[in-house]
Amino acid sequence: MEENNVIIEENKIFGKTFFWMFLGLLGSGIIAWYTYASGLFIDIVLEGYFNILLIVELVAVIVFSLLFRKLPPWAVGILYFVYSMINGVTLSVIFAVFELSSIIYLFVVSAIIFAVLGIIGYKTNADLSRWSPYITVFLIAGLVLSLLNLFIFKNSTFDLIIDWIILAVFCGVTIYDINRIKLLQSEPYINQEKIHIYCAMQLYLDFINIFLRILSIFGKRRS
Repeated sequence: MEENNVIIEENKIFGKTFFWMFLGLLGSGIIAWYTYASGLFIDIVLEGYFNILLIVELVAVIVFSLLFRKLPPWAVGILYFVYSMINGVTLSVIFAVFELSSIIYLFVVSAIIFAVLGIIGYKTNADLSRWSPYITVFLIAGLVLSLLNLFIFKNSTFDLIIDWIILAVFCGVTIYDINRIKLLQSEPYINQEKIHIYCAMQLYLDFINIFLRILSIFGKRRS
C-alpha cells in the first residue's frame, strides 16, 4: 500500500513537471517565432540588446536557483515563465541561421533523445548523486572552453568538439535530473507545492541545451 502511494506521488510530480516544461517550451517557441517573423530580432541584434538579454537570462537562472526555497509558489512560477519568454527572444536567431525544416526535424529528434534519456533516468534505481561534482566540473569546463573559442581561438573545428562534449554532458545531466525528481518528493525542506516548477526548470534547460547542440552539429544552415 505504501509503495503504491509513493508511485502515485511520483506520477503526480512527473505529470506536473512535464506539463510545466511543455508550457515553457511552447511559450519559448511562440515568442521565438514571433520575434523572428516580425523582424524584431534584427533590431535586437543591431541595437546590441542581444547580449543584454543573455545576461538577464543568466541572472534569472541564478535568482531562480538561489531563491527557489524562499519564494512563494506563484513567484517561482512567474520567474520560470519570465525566463522562458526571454529565452524565446534569444532563440529567435536560430530561424535566421538554420532552415525551418531542419529546425523542426532536429527538434523532434531532440525530443526522442530526451524521452529515451528520461526513461533511463526514471528506471535507474542506482544512486546517481555521485555524478553531481563531475557534472559541475564538465559544465564549467564547457562554458570556459566555449568563451575561449568565441573570443580567442575562433576555430570552427574546436567549436564542433565543444558542441559534442556539452551534448554528452547534458545527456548525462538529463538522466541525473530525471532520477533526482524521484528523490525530491521526500525532501522535507522543499515546498511540495512548487517542487514541480523547480523540476520543470531543470528539464527545460536540459532539453534546450540538447536541442541547441544537436542543431549546431547537424542543422542545415541557410545559404
